[in-house]
Amino acid sequence: MKNHWLVTLRTNRNLTQEEVAKLSSIERSYYTKIENGTVPSVKVAQRIAQILDFEWMIFFD
Repeated sequence: MKNHWLVTLRTNRNLTQEEVAKLSSIERSYYTKIENGTVPSVKVAQRIAQILDFEWMIFFD
């Protein structure tokens, strides 16, 4: 299930997948998988949430 909310948060901040991935210290391909529904590790979820300003636990709801 695609994480449309994550795409919206990223695009609202005018960031590319590559930029979020780099800021999160992960590969762009992994970030793309997360946007497409892969559940990230807790550490990665926390990094992405900090960058895009949301509660990281939403990935696990």
